[in-house]
Amino acid sequence: MAELDDIDQAILRMLERDARASMTAMADAVHVSRAGVHARIKRMTDVGVITGYTVRTDPVLLGHHASAYITLSIEQATWQSVRDQLQAIPEVEHMALVGGDFDVILLVRARDARDLRRIVLEDIQAIPSVRSTRTTLIFEDFTKS
Repeated sequence: MAELDDIDQAILRMLERDARASMTAMADAVHVSRAGVHARIKRMTDVGVITGYTVRTDPVLLGHHASAYITLSIEQATWQSVRDQLQAIPEVEHMALVGGDFDVILLVRARDARDLRRIVLEDIQAIPSVRSTRTTLIFEDFTKS
């Protein structure tokens, strides 16, 4: 795919702020036709720049009163297996394979401290290739809008 131009970038910024923005509003903002905006979004979706649309939620209002970043050290050759097992844990909201002092970082949302303890000790540490974990509690988190 060719580089994204300024209009593509502007459309992406608008969609990141509001994925429900109308084609007309975006077309007016970037000074192209509705059909032009639609074609650009379709092209960016077809080539994988846009991978989906989502809704941001408030974890506390959803009943998740304990959140944490959990870092893992794992046996290096087992990443795919560990990834698959972590994806099966419903409370794991995000995961990334990283470089540095640890191998994997997770964002976990739990009902409360007891539930978080269960997730760490019974779900994550039960994965045979996980060598160690470190949990950092989130007191308050913010989403870029």
